Amino acid sequence: MSHSKTHWIRVWDPLVRIFHWSLVIFFFTAYLTEDEFQSVHIWAGYAVAGLVTFRIVWGLIGSRHARFTSFVKHPSTVIAYCKQIFQGNPDRHLGHNPAGGAMIIALLLSLVATTICGMALLSIDGGGPLAGTFFAHLPEDPLKEVHEFFANATIILVVLHVGGVILASRQHKENLVVAMVNGRKRSEPEATPAE
Repeated sequence: MSHSKTHWIRVWDPLVRIFHWSLVIFFFTAYLTEDEFQSVHIWAGYAVAGLVTFRIVWGLIGSRHARFTSFVKHPSTVIAYCKQIFQGNPDRHLGHNPAGGAMIIALLLSLVATTICGMALLSIDGGGPLAGTFFAHLPEDPLKEVHEFFANATIILVVLHVGGVILASRQHKENLVVAMVNGRKRSEPEATPAE
Protein backbone atom coordinates (compact mmCIF):
# COMPACT_ATOMS: atom_id res chain seq x y z
CA MET A 1 0.00 0.00 0.00
CA SER A 2 1.70 3.20 -1.17
CA HIS A 3 1.39 6.49 0.66
CA SER A 4 2.11 9.33 -1.74
CA LYS A 5 2.81 12.67 -0.10
CA THR A 6 0.92 15.64 -1.55
CA HIS A 7 3.22 18.30 -2.98
CA TRP A 8 1.98 21.85 -3.32
CA ILE A 9 3.03 24.30 -6.00
CA ARG A 10 2.73 28.07 -5.86
CA VAL A 11 0.54 28.88 -8.87
CA TRP A 12 -1.09 32.27 -8.28
CA ASP A 13 1.28 35.10 -7.39
CA PRO A 14 0.22 37.63 -4.71
CA LEU A 15 -0.63 40.32 -7.27
CA VAL A 16 -3.06 38.04 -9.12
CA ARG A 17 -4.76 37.12 -5.84
CA ILE A 18 -4.97 40.73 -4.62
CA PHE A 19 -6.32 41.77 -8.03
CA HIS A 20 -8.95 39.01 -8.01
CA TRP A 21 -10.45 39.74 -4.59
CA SER A 22 -10.14 43.54 -4.95
CA LEU A 23 -12.01 43.34 -8.24
CA VAL A 24 -14.80 41.36 -6.55
CA ILE A 25 -15.11 44.04 -3.84
CA PHE A 26 -14.98 47.09 -6.10
CA PHE A 27 -17.17 45.71 -8.89
CA PHE A 28 -19.98 44.76 -6.51
CA THR A 29 -19.56 48.07 -4.67
CA ALA A 30 -20.03 49.89 -7.99
CA TYR A 31 -22.92 47.64 -9.02
CA LEU A 32 -24.83 48.04 -5.75
CA THR A 33 -24.36 51.83 -5.46
CA GLU A 34 -25.46 52.71 -8.99
CA ASP A 35 -28.36 55.00 -8.06
CA GLU A 36 -28.23 55.93 -4.37
CA PHE A 37 -24.52 56.66 -3.84
CA GLN A 38 -23.25 58.11 -7.08
CA SER A 39 -19.86 59.29 -5.77
CA VAL A 40 -19.13 55.82 -4.30
CA HIS A 41 -20.27 54.28 -7.60
CA ILE A 42 -17.89 56.51 -9.58
CA TRP A 43 -14.84 55.88 -7.39
CA ALA A 44 -15.49 52.14 -7.27
CA GLY A 45 -15.74 52.26 -11.06
CA TYR A 46 -12.36 53.99 -11.27
CA ALA A 47 -10.92 51.29 -9.00
CA VAL A 48 -12.31 48.61 -11.34
CA ALA A 49 -10.81 50.40 -14.36
CA GLY A 50 -7.43 50.60 -12.62
CA LEU A 51 -7.52 46.94 -11.62
CA VAL A 52 -8.47 45.82 -15.13
CA THR A 53 -5.66 47.94 -16.59
CA PHE A 54 -3.22 46.34 -14.17
CA ARG A 55 -4.44 42.83 -15.07
CA ILE A 56 -4.01 43.46 -18.79
CA VAL A 57 -0.44 44.65 -18.21
CA TRP A 58 0.25 41.77 -15.79
CA GLY A 59 -1.16 39.38 -18.39
CA LEU A 60 1.67 40.49 -20.68
CA ILE A 61 4.62 40.76 -18.27
CA GLY A 62 3.54 38.94 -15.11
CA SER A 63 4.39 35.58 -13.59
CA ARG A 64 4.11 32.34 -15.57
CA HIS A 65 0.49 31.42 -14.79
CA ALA A 66 -0.67 35.06 -14.88
CA ARG A 67 0.33 35.56 -18.51
CA PHE A 68 -2.28 35.39 -21.25
CA THR A 69 0.05 33.10 -23.23
CA SER A 70 -0.38 30.41 -20.55
CA PHE A 71 -4.18 30.26 -20.64
CA VAL A 72 -5.64 31.97 -23.72
CA LYS A 73 -6.39 29.12 -26.11
CA HIS A 74 -7.87 28.74 -29.58
CA PRO A 75 -11.71 28.53 -29.56
CA SER A 76 -11.54 24.92 -30.80
CA THR A 77 -9.44 24.01 -27.74
CA VAL A 78 -11.97 25.73 -25.45
CA ILE A 79 -14.87 23.87 -27.09
CA ALA A 80 -13.03 20.53 -26.83
CA TYR A 81 -12.35 21.21 -23.14
CA CYS A 82 -16.02 22.08 -22.51
CA LYS A 83 -16.95 18.72 -24.04
CA GLN A 84 -14.59 17.05 -21.57
CA ILE A 85 -16.32 18.90 -18.72
CA PHE A 86 -19.77 17.64 -19.77
CA GLN A 87 -18.39 14.13 -20.16
CA GLY A 88 -17.09 14.39 -16.58
CA ASN A 89 -13.41 13.84 -17.35
CA PRO A 90 -11.71 17.19 -18.06
CA ASP A 91 -7.92 17.41 -18.08
CA ARG A 92 -6.49 19.08 -14.99
CA HIS A 93 -4.41 22.23 -15.45
CA LEU A 94 -2.18 23.85 -12.87
CA GLY A 95 -3.06 27.28 -14.19
CA HIS A 96 -6.38 28.31 -15.71
CA ASN A 97 -7.98 25.65 -17.85
CA PRO A 98 -9.06 26.64 -21.40
CA ALA A 99 -12.65 27.38 -20.32
CA GLY A 100 -11.43 29.46 -17.38
CA GLY A 101 -9.07 31.34 -19.68
CA ALA A 102 -11.92 32.16 -22.06
CA MET A 103 -14.00 33.35 -19.10
CA ILE A 104 -11.21 35.68 -17.94
CA ILE A 105 -11.03 37.29 -21.38
CA ALA A 106 -14.83 37.65 -21.51
CA LEU A 107 -14.88 39.24 -18.04
CA LEU A 108 -12.04 41.64 -18.85
CA LEU A 109 -13.69 42.73 -22.13
CA SER A 110 -17.05 43.23 -20.42
CA LEU A 111 -15.43 45.25 -17.62
CA VAL A 112 -13.48 47.38 -20.11
CA ALA A 113 -16.74 48.18 -21.95
CA THR A 114 -18.54 48.91 -18.66
CA THR A 115 -15.88 51.27 -17.33
CA ILE A 116 -15.34 53.11 -20.63
CA CYS A 117 -19.09 53.68 -20.97
CA GLY A 118 -19.21 54.87 -17.36
CA MET A 119 -16.40 57.36 -17.92
CA ALA A 120 -18.06 58.45 -21.17
CA LEU A 121 -21.26 59.20 -19.21
CA LEU A 122 -19.23 61.35 -16.81
CA SER A 123 -17.64 63.19 -19.71
CA ILE A 124 -21.04 64.37 -20.96
CA ASP A 125 -21.27 66.53 -17.82
CA GLY A 126 -17.65 67.63 -18.23
CA GLY A 127 -16.19 65.24 -15.66
CA GLY A 128 -13.79 62.33 -15.63
CA PRO A 129 -10.75 61.53 -17.77
CA LEU A 130 -12.74 61.47 -21.03
CA ALA A 131 -14.04 65.04 -20.65
CA GLY A 132 -13.40 67.07 -23.78
CA THR A 133 -13.08 64.00 -25.99
CA PHE A 134 -15.55 62.77 -28.61
CA PHE A 135 -17.17 60.64 -25.87
CA ALA A 136 -18.57 63.84 -24.36
CA HIS A 137 -20.72 64.33 -27.47
CA LEU A 138 -22.35 60.90 -27.45
CA PRO A 139 -26.10 60.71 -26.71
CA GLU A 140 -26.60 60.05 -22.99
CA ASP A 141 -29.56 57.64 -22.95
CA PRO A 142 -28.17 55.04 -25.38
CA LEU A 143 -24.80 55.28 -23.62
CA LYS A 144 -26.46 54.63 -20.27
CA GLU A 145 -28.22 51.59 -21.76
CA VAL A 146 -24.93 50.19 -23.05
CA HIS A 147 -23.26 50.84 -19.67
CA GLU A 148 -26.02 48.95 -17.86
CA PHE A 149 -26.01 46.16 -20.45
CA PHE A 150 -22.32 45.42 -19.91
CA ALA A 151 -22.64 45.74 -16.12
CA ASN A 152 -25.43 43.15 -16.19
CA ALA A 153 -23.49 41.00 -18.67
CA THR A 154 -20.60 41.03 -16.20
CA ILE A 155 -22.93 39.78 -13.45
CA ILE A 156 -24.03 36.90 -15.70
CA LEU A 157 -20.39 36.06 -16.46
CA VAL A 158 -19.56 36.14 -12.74
CA VAL A 159 -22.37 33.66 -12.02
CA LEU A 160 -21.08 31.37 -14.79
CA HIS A 161 -17.52 31.79 -13.48
CA VAL A 162 -18.53 30.81 -9.94
CA GLY A 163 -20.46 27.83 -11.33
CA GLY A 164 -17.41 26.77 -13.32
CA VAL A 165 -15.17 27.07 -10.26
CA ILE A 166 -17.54 24.91 -8.20
CA LEU A 167 -17.79 22.30 -10.97
CA ALA A 168 -14.01 22.19 -11.54
CA SER A 169 -13.40 21.96 -7.78
CA ARG A 170 -15.69 18.92 -7.60
CA GLN A 171 -14.36 17.23 -10.74
CA HIS A 172 -10.72 17.60 -9.67
CA LYS A 173 -11.39 17.22 -5.92
CA GLU A 174 -9.63 20.46 -5.01
CA ASN A 175 -10.83 23.75 -3.57
CA LEU A 176 -10.10 26.40 -6.21
CA VAL A 177 -11.41 29.20 -4.00
CA VAL A 178 -8.79 28.37 -1.36
CA ALA A 179 -6.18 28.19 -4.14
CA MET A 180 -7.05 31.77 -5.11
CA VAL A 181 -6.53 32.77 -1.46
CA ASN A 182 -3.25 31.02 -0.67
CA GLY A 183 -1.98 30.72 -4.25
CA ARG A 184 -1.20 27.00 -4.02
CA LYS A 185 -2.45 23.94 -5.89
CA ARG A 186 -1.38 20.34 -5.51
CA SER A 187 1.10 18.93 -7.98
CA GLU A 188 0.00 15.82 -9.82
CA PRO A 189 1.54 13.86 -12.70
CA GLU A 190 -1.55 14.43 -14.84
CA ALA A 191 -1.23 18.20 -14.57
CA THR A 192 -0.17 19.59 -17.92
CA PRO A 193 3.54 20.55 -17.55
CA ALA A 194 3.24 23.57 -19.88
CA GLU A 195 0.34 25.08 -17.92
